[in-house]
Amino acid sequence: MSSSQCFENPPNLSSTCGAGHVEELAGLKTYVTGPSDSKRAVLLIADVFGYEAPKLRKLADKIASAGFLVVVPDFFYGDPIIDFTSPNFNFEAWFKNHGTDKGHEDAKPVIAALKSKGVSAIGAAGFCWGGVVLVKLAGTEDIQAAVILHPGPMTEDAIKAVKIPTAILGAEIDHSSPPEQLKKFGEIMSAKTEFESCVKIFPGVSHGWSVRYDDDNEFVVKSAEEAQEDTLNWFLKHVK
Repeated sequence: MSSSQCFENPPNLSSTCGAGHVEELAGLKTYVTGPSDSKRAVLLIADVFGYEAPKLRKLADKIASAGFLVVVPDFFYGDPIIDFTSPNFNFEAWFKNHGTDKGHEDAKPVIAALKSKGVSAIGAAGFCWGGVVLVKLAGTEDIQAAVILHPGPMTEDAIKAVKIPTAILGAEIDHSSPPEQLKKFGEIMSAKTEFESCVKIFPGVSHGWSVRYDDDNEFVVKSAEEAQEDTLNWFLKHVK
């Protein structure tokens, strides 16, 4: 997660918007969008820039429009990375307070809260930091499907533990999770015939592209839209 690519093209948090609203869920401020009575839910786990990122919320709204209740919790407790170029910013100290193990533990009560609302099937998508959190969840049966997008560094042991339908969407240009490594992970998962899995590498794009794309780069925008459509289709297939 310490790759410089994790911080490229940061979102403009001052333009936060969306069709949903913020409420407290399992003790966390959470962006909530979609039908409140849906039996199908999707949890989005942000990258280091947090749950207010406009393009992440735009994706949440897109998934919600397909009938899912979508939640995007603030796993950073109001402390996302805002300006990593600041001389006062200490990444090691930040990550000590916001490690992926803690993110995994914080996700459990969110999932429990969704189930208490009558949700019977849950999918989750994780981005960079959130992808590392999600692979831990995919080793349980707390959720029904996972989409891991341009993740931070994941281990083979975590991949070997995966138990649910899992798609990994990676970038061709990625220092944190290079294509060769992701393809190897795909081979590990594909050996498990009890659930569907896939790895897809998007050419010509860099780590973070799916929710931190440059609006002026038509190629990257189309690639991000394709990744987002793949994400939605995975949930439509496996979260029922």
